[in-house]
Amino acid sequence: MPTARGTLAGYEAMAMIRKGQAYNIGGRDMRAQAAFVAELFQVATA
Repeated sequence: MPTARGTLAGYEAMAMIRKGQAYNIGGRDMRAQAAFVAELFQVATA
């Protein structure tokens, strides 16, 4: 269940970004999207 919950949360976060529901993140700016998701889910990035 934790894996499924994380997967669904990530899918919903990306859908919100594409719809423009997240501030300062364009729907086509992949770097900004990746940084936003990493921060949202507290993931370390290189």
